[in-house]
Amino acid sequence: MSETKKVDGLRGKLNKVVLAYSGGLDTSVVVPWLRENYGCDVVCFTADLGQGASELEGLEEKAKASGASQLVVKDLKEEFVRDYVFPCLRAGAVYERKYLLGTAIARPVIAKAMVDIAKEVGA
Repeated sequence: MSETKKVDGLRGKLNKVVLAYSGGLDTSVVVPWLRENYGCDVVCFTADLGQGASELEGLEEKAKASGASQLVVKDLKEEFVRDYVFPCLRAGAVYERKYLLGTAIARPVIAKAMVDIAKEVGA
């Protein structure tokens, strides 16, 4: 199935979506693309996993400037460490015995939070 047919199949059926938002080029460009191609409201979501305030600074303005209706930032630090990082470390989840799998470990907690946000905002 072509990409055009996939887009056409969902056009007009999505009222609101939640987008994992970093504020980088890819996520900033996809906000207007989603609005244009699907005609839906875009709620951006950023997980605070302890990356520091400077990484989160200005994200709301950037998300809204790209066309998002809002940015939701959720503090997931405690849940991330308790439910994901510690269990992974106890299990020895390191690559080549020296690299922590930070990005991979973070994905489940981010996805779980996005589902919660989608329910809250009606996406």
